[in-house]
Amino acid sequence: MNLDRVFGERLAQSGGACKICRMAILLNPHGNASPWAARFAALAPDLEIRTLPELGNLADIDVAAVAQAPPGLLATLPNLKLICSLMAGQEGLLSDPKLPRHVPIVRSADPAGDPMMNEVALLHVLRHHRHMPDYLLSQQRREWKQMPRTKAAERKVGVMGLGIIGLAVAKTLKQNGFIVAGWARKPRTLEGIETYHGDDQLAAFLGRSEIVVNLLAMTRETTDILCARTFSQMPKGASVINLARGQHVVDADLIAAIESGHLAGATLDVFRTEPLPKESALWAQPRITIMPHVARRIDPADVVPCVIDQVRRLQRGEPLVHLVDRAAGY
Repeated sequence: MNLDRVFGERLAQSGGACKICRMAILLNPHGNASPWAARFAALAPDLEIRTLPELGNLADIDVAAVAQAPPGLLATLPNLKLICSLMAGQEGLLSDPKLPRHVPIVRSADPAGDPMMNEVALLHVLRHHRHMPDYLLSQQRREWKQMPRTKAAERKVGVMGLGIIGLAVAKTLKQNGFIVAGWARKPRTLEGIETYHGDDQLAAFLGRSEIVVNLLAMTRETTDILCARTFSQMPKGASVINLARGQHVVDADLIAAIESGHLAGATLDVFRTEPLPKESALWAQPRITIMPHVARRIDPADVVPCVIDQVRRLQRGEPLVHLVDRAAGY
């Protein structure tokens, strides 16, 4: 379904742009909503911000700007016209069985990507590129052991997921000299970056990637995608960096691939259970770097302007951008 066309038709039937003097927005970010509300007040004082639990008359609410709404809540808003997701992943929103099917969902993200994610991806690619996990182990053993020194221009890095964030990461890595390729569910054409797509080309993508950075969306198709089968398709000595979702990685398979010597190591920023339980076997594997889900920080200063842009498009009757494909899950 072409949501731009459908939504445009509805606006036309109602007389064009939304005839609302003061638009009401349900705001439900993760954590404290006050900094978000303050940012809205500074940039768009005409917008009325409402937060849980005091929502007032539900019929007044036109837009929901949410990280994840309580299940069923959005279905109780009879005049809801737009849902702005405040998160990079959409699985939380889309898991609501009562999510209104007729209301478009848009991503509230900078089309240039997230600078913090670019930084952390480059940081950990460089760590594995220059064998830092090996040097840390050598230090603990008091061993003077030099590893091969490879130029970035000789290192093949693969980025899984070429959405807004993944594409920005791929470009950042390329700008720093690495030979970058990307893999996505659907075909993409990128200047200077080799691309692969679909299940048929996944093995070829993994086979050429010495360092794999995962930034895939969390969907039914991508659950457990980093497993014994896909690890075996990577070159011996490859490394894995997971910055997406913990459910993408089969933990036991990752540990086995490292202990067998096939993989050199991994960096994990996300986990199936967070905080990572103390009894998890991941803690005990010295070649796995554990990061406590700190790759990026969602900043109201970055996200609120994107939400306001979508709201203004709604008010003017213009096409929305960065629409979420419900069928695809992102």
